[in-house]
Amino acid sequence: MVSGTLMKFVKPCWKPSFEGENSGDVSGRVDGLLWYKDSGHHVNGEFSMAIIQANNLLEDHSQLESGSMSSLESGPNGTFVGIYDGHGGPEAALFVNDHLFNNIRKFTLENQGMSADVINKAFLATEEEFLSLVRRQWRTKPEIASVGACCLVGVICSGLLYIANAGDSRVVLGRQEKAVKEIKAVQLSIEHNASVESVREELRSLHPDDPQIVVLKHKVWRVKGLIQVSRSIGDAYLKNVEFNREPLLSKFRLPEPFYRPILKAEPTISVQKLFPEDQFLIFASDGLWEHLSNQEAVDIVQSCPRNGVAKKLVKAALCEAAKKREMRYSDLKKIDRGSEEAVVSLLTPSLRVPNWFF
Repeated sequence: MVSGTLMKFVKPCWKPSFEGENSGDVSGRVDGLLWYKDSGHHVNGEFSMAIIQANNLLEDHSQLESGSMSSLESGPNGTFVGIYDGHGGPEAALFVNDHLFNNIRKFTLENQGMSADVINKAFLATEEEFLSLVRRQWRTKPEIASVGACCLVGVICSGLLYIANAGDSRVVLGRQEKAVKEIKAVQLSIEHNASVESVREELRSLHPDDPQIVVLKHKVWRVKGLIQVSRSIGDAYLKNVEFNREPLLSKFRLPEPFYRPILKAEPTISVQKLFPEDQFLIFASDGLWEHLSNQEAVDIVQSCPRNGVAKKLVKAALCEAAKKREMRYSDLKKIDRGSEEAVVSLLTPSLRVPNWFF
């Protein structure tokens, strides 16, 4: 089990956030550094969740909100899921967990309904609020300028599925193929990682005068040689030149000034209808997808009972990680900290609108 000292630090963020009249029993279970909730209900169906912790302080967070998507309880009603993959520290992911959905509710009220524009405004408002926090804490806590979070959001509202992504988390849909009677994996999100050629091309087109905008470092593509993702909330040191100076640690400071943000907070958003053949949705941070392909994850979900399936996905990824390290899974579990931090949520909507697993 987690030590008392560790729990003192992680207890405020150990359990994902659940809200809403249909969220049911929000309690989960802890198995070493694995937190999981085998099953629960949301307004559009069922869900399963799991988180594996790798760092001394949990940097990843997830959130499920079920009920009104507006500041008014009259609706519109729906389901919101967020995967917040923190890096450099937990502050940005925790901030997003506390503010992004509230901003969505505010803009839904102003807009008199859910839309892609509402979600985009909520992302940008959350970004500005976090940058304001960085400015306030700059003198006493300059390291907060190097903290960020990848943000993946899914919303089911009024018969539509909205997917918004800033970073390299991923959502995959399991869709029934009637002709072959199989469940096919359909990736719904676009990832913003410098390992993707189109992302490198976008960065080069936005920064044509900077030959070092993307650098291959130790066989890994990184933006300015520092970070793999090109979009996030936070990472103020790569968005505003005012933070590219002391007292920020020298390893984060760029030797030359920059005149436009290097990273973006604006998400890529898609909107689509859900159909009866759409069986479930898997939301996960990159820690899962590093070890499981889209189809492998879908096959695991399809072959297992829905109860506890998010936990099974995490354990399958850990088994693959153990194989790559030529270790047994039981030995990997004994390691106190590693690089396998991941958040997985799975939703089974009813229309059945799909199950959500994360």
